Amino acid sequence: MGEIKVGTASWTDRTLLDSGWYPQTADTPEKRLAYYARQFPLVEVDATYYSPPAERTAKLWVDRTPSDFTFNVKAFSLLTGHPTRVSALYKDLRPETEKKNLYPDDLPPQAYEEVWTRFLSALDPLVEAGRLGALLFQFPPWFTIKRDNKQYLLEVARRCAPLRPVFEFRHASWFDGDNSDETLGFLREHELAYVCVDMPQGHRSSLPPVLAATAELAVVRFHGHSDKWTSKDIHEKFGYRYSDRELRDWAPKLRELAGEAEQTHVLMNNCYRDYAQTNAATLAGLLAD
Repeated sequence: MGEIKVGTASWTDRTLLDSGWYPQTADTPEKRLAYYARQFPLVEVDATYYSPPAERTAKLWVDRTPSDFTFNVKAFSLLTGHPTRVSALYKDLRPETEKKNLYPDDLPPQAYEEVWTRFLSALDPLVEAGRLGALLFQFPPWFTIKRDNKQYLLEVARRCAPLRPVFEFRHASWFDGDNSDETLGFLREHELAYVCVDMPQGHRSSLPPVLAATAELAVVRFHGHSDKWTSKDIHEKFGYRYSDRELRDWAPKLRELAGEAEQTHVLMNNCYRDYAQTNAATLAGLLAD
């Protein structure tokens, strides 16, 4: 069985800070990240989806964590085709527009290329320190299974090489009927890592909890089962605490998945108060038994 690393999709959420999970002595960003890294070997950086990172920030992440700690970084929204706030773009690349949100086609080709270049180069400190686990490309609900979108997965892999992108879908078409075999076959053929998900079912964005390793790295993200999945309030959307029974049921499935990959990353994304951290600690204990 390959190595399993368990972590969470945030360490700075406001409700987490209010929950009391951090000791009172962890009263600065530096101390909080250092404390988190003593509890878990892995974290997913979510903030990079909303604003591209600065290289100096990535250097601070390296300095504040041990040498065997791993960061997965979520791709900037523009690079996955999500609406992106104009103010989130690099200042010198912002077009003159009255729009609040932009899509890739709203930028001149040269500016779009520059966003890619700057986003990836900002991660150099993580790469040089051997701390970058994967780049998470989570696609929007309108990113359906079709030829152009599969080609974009290959384009992302080429742009990121030698870094490792992993792909999470949010449209049921990727796993409707025979499409499941087609999707997993395509990813395996090109050695592209699939992100398995546990999430509420019955929505346009819902994917079934298919566990499959399509590359040397397998990734599983737990989004919870909130009955307010469509809420605009992110804490209502992800505010779900897994029961110990649910996590016990998942442990053997995750071990089986880890038998198909060199490394498996398991991330709790139910980021409300200390739900993710508590569940991650419980799950890590179950997997260690």
